Amino acid sequence: MALRNIAIIAHVDHGKTTLVDQMFRQAGVFEAHQAVEERVMDSNPLEKERGITILAKNTAVTWNGVKINIVDTPGHADFGGEVERILRMVDGVVLLVDAAEGPMPQTRFVTRKALELGLHPLVVVNKVDRPDARIHEVHDEVLELFMDLEASDEQLDAPFLYASGRDGWASKDPEVKTENLDELFETILMAFPAPDVDATGPFQMLISTLDYSTYVGRIAVGKIERGSVSVGDRVALLPLGDPGLVEEGEEARVSKLYTFSGLEKIEVERAEAGDIVALAGLDGVEIGKTITDLTVRDRLRGIAVEEPTLAVDFTVNNSPMAGQSGKFVTTRQVRDRLVKELERNVALRVEDTASPDTFSVAGRGELHLTILMETMRREGYEFQVGRPKVLTRINEAGEKEEPYEEVIVEVPSDMVGTVIEKLGPRKGEMTDMKPMGDSGTTRLRFMIPARGLFGYRSEFLTDTRGEGILYHTFDHYGPWAGNLRGRQKGVLVADREGQAVGFALFGLQERATMFVEPQDKVYAGMIVGENVRPDDMDVNVTKEKKLTNMRTTSSDENIKLEPPRKMTLELALEFIEDDELIEVTPDGIRLRKRTLDANQRKKETKARKREG
Repeated sequence: MALRNIAIIAHVDHGKTTLVDQMFRQAGVFEAHQAVEERVMDSNPLEKERGITILAKNTAVTWNGVKINIVDTPGHADFGGEVERILRMVDGVVLLVDAAEGPMPQTRFVTRKALELGLHPLVVVNKVDRPDARIHEVHDEVLELFMDLEASDEQLDAPFLYASGRDGWASKDPEVKTENLDELFETILMAFPAPDVDATGPFQMLISTLDYSTYVGRIAVGKIERGSVSVGDRVALLPLGDPGLVEEGEEARVSKLYTFSGLEKIEVERAEAGDIVALAGLDGVEIGKTITDLTVRDRLRGIAVEEPTLAVDFTVNNSPMAGQSGKFVTTRQVRDRLVKELERNVALRVEDTASPDTFSVAGRGELHLTILMETMRREGYEFQVGRPKVLTRINEAGEKEEPYEEVIVEVPSDMVGTVIEKLGPRKGEMTDMKPMGDSGTTRLRFMIPARGLFGYRSEFLTDTRGEGILYHTFDHYGPWAGNLRGRQKGVLVADREGQAVGFALFGLQERATMFVEPQDKVYAGMIVGENVRPDDMDVNVTKEKKLTNMRTTSSDENIKLEPPRKMTLELALEFIEDDELIEVTPDGIRLRKRTLDANQRKKETKARKREG
């Protein structure tokens, strides 16, 4: 059967998964009477909740006798490790760009990876039916992006289509609305080459991703680069290393062989070069390893993934509430889970530290790390995490460098001054500013140290009254920016164990934003609110109203409490300082001081002042 292997790449929320839904429907993957939920490719519960793609997934449709293997990729640069490894399986990329927003930071990141691999692009300008669409400007912005990324002449000649993924149509002319996605399918067949593989040589395949089944164990997924494979064949699993002929390697037998069709894996007896398949029966499979014929052990070049830029310390939970809701709370259980994550999450790094109960976990950004934390929390793990630290390096001249992020901000034009004023002290340098058509919105572009964004998102949402949009992605390593200001406000710290009481919270809410509500359990050293002043303050949130025989209007007034600020993992990571921790448990997220005893904290503060 004729083949095409493609990946669909886009910025977050530009409609990529919705377009794949429509491709399924129009290629006959679903029965006419079959009820199908939206964004069917977002199978992970976290993906459905957040409306983003986190894990790269394989699927396939057949159009006019040609099998089109499709890889749905994450749109956020924090999951770039997912993107970098699957691009080795495909021969072309469909770049989806919003007709109003145009190319965004994550678009740039993924497109650069695709162009560096020499992949052919096809550009789909999506959501052309938006009232604020800027179709012709976006067309020019995509070409400017290609030129900035040093695309070849062939890549610059990429075909453009104009589409509405939600309504299921695509056209070569932005002024002409068609009835279906036929032009998209036809352009895919015309623009992308068939896989350039050797069909007759000895079997060879690179493992690009992993799957797991409780029935057959670990499953290796990748594109067959050479030859063919059948169920029952003896193959060699080569260790990681430089490309070329090697003698070592484990031998195994292929027990199951699958290809992809729609949302399912189809069991087959034989598969040919060029197809994307899944193999079971091999122990020790890892991303980047090569599976080959027993007689010709020719190792392929492994998968290169950019290094992490951010690290947090995972610590075993030792708070007074430890073990009350989690099933997995010991050092060994947390370590085993982190090591298991390394098998699939190639952009992650886990290292031991001087403390036996603490592990340093490095990733590509806050979202990359918080998705891991949230997944572990839902699986029943308890642990604590510290404040994120950027990973620095020393350049050839012996100078210290740190990661810099490209930040794109879209805000109402009258709020531009506030954003510039706040990012200035954080060492943000504005590189571009332009109005977004007639929408009354201005787009600002900054280059800023990654440290400078810690704690800024919540401040940004407050300053822009929730109307601003902020995107950022890693850009490069640059000179160390020096000291940056941290959080400007102190916290309220509970001074005893007990349950929060409405009477006590009512007396505190005028001078603080509370994080707890009545009946919440608290313990000494737990952070219960944000102070309006820069200092930390020890408070008693369990204080009850004294009962007396006197009854007056003033003493019996109704207590009206403001809703507490509910902490998400992302907000908590941005909020905490070096002397604080996030306690992550299945039943909630709490903030605490590293040192729970108030007197000990005062001694440590005095010692720091003497040293500093």
